[in-house]
Amino acid sequence: MRLLPILKSIVFFITLSVLGILSQPYTAFAQKKDKAGKSSGSFTSEVGLQLYSLRAEFPKDVEGTLAKIQQMGIKEIEGGGFYDMKPEDFKKLTEKYGLVCPSIGAGYERFDKDMEGIIRDAKTMGATYIMVAWIPHKGDDFTIEDAKKAVSDFNRWGEKLKASGINFCYHIHGYEFRPYENGTLFDYIVKNTNPKFVNFEMDVFWTFHGGEDPLRLLKKYPNRFSLMHLKDMKKGEKGNNTGHAPDEWNVPLGTGQIAYKPLLLEAQRLGVKHYFIEDEHPEAIHQIPQSLEYIKSLNASK
Repeated sequence: MRLLPILKSIVFFITLSVLGILSQPYTAFAQKKDKAGKSSGSFTSEVGLQLYSLRAEFPKDVEGTLAKIQQMGIKEIEGGGFYDMKPEDFKKLTEKYGLVCPSIGAGYERFDKDMEGIIRDAKTMGATYIMVAWIPHKGDDFTIEDAKKAVSDFNRWGEKLKASGINFCYHIHGYEFRPYENGTLFDYIVKNTNPKFVNFEMDVFWTFHGGEDPLRLLKKYPNRFSLMHLKDMKKGEKGNNTGHAPDEWNVPLGTGQIAYKPLLLEAQRLGVKHYFIEDEHPEAIHQIPQSLEYIKSLNASK
């Protein structure tokens, strides 16, 4: 009978189809486009905390503050200082509370004065990223000369860190979006830094505050952002490109002006490595749980 060969062909075709679906990357399921062309899906990436958020709490009780972070369900942190403790002792405390530290921060001047010390701190904490969050400049006047010096420094530092197995990151602060030629000073920095040695950390608040669209910028430079700081900007307030704003303008994620869902889904699709809530509000310890709840609301297809 000819029926048997036909059935075998059908089974073979179905098997190939199923295997093809299963071989697709997770992001094919996690993010799709709806009929309007907008991103939809689940944001499932781990979200940590930049410890600067709790700068008021740490000097009073280092261990107690780490315990509170654990109680919030946070597993990753981005650090910088050690609160008058030896790095090794601080590392032991973070381990006690189940916290890992993939990234640390360091001041601009320290990279030339104490590169070995920075590398040592990073390796003690198990960090694979070191970020700098501010380029020195006079007052609010960030110039092309400042940008050119930063480019030279970043390329040099990044190459040294890469040789030690660590990635260099520059944290956006908003003043980089001043116009320059046919773009901005940030465009100049990105285009003139070596992607092998220089990564970027998008601080979403400062990007938005500086007059840039975070989602547009992420799409413009899809392979340059490894880290992300998550914080929202109070409704009704207008930004500028000074890199300064009142701490009270930080509000829980999802309650401010920034459209976070499409941004986070795109960041996840592009492969941003680590996300950290950074809340500079004086009452950040009460706002952080609200931001975490918002993140959880994105962890399901809508």
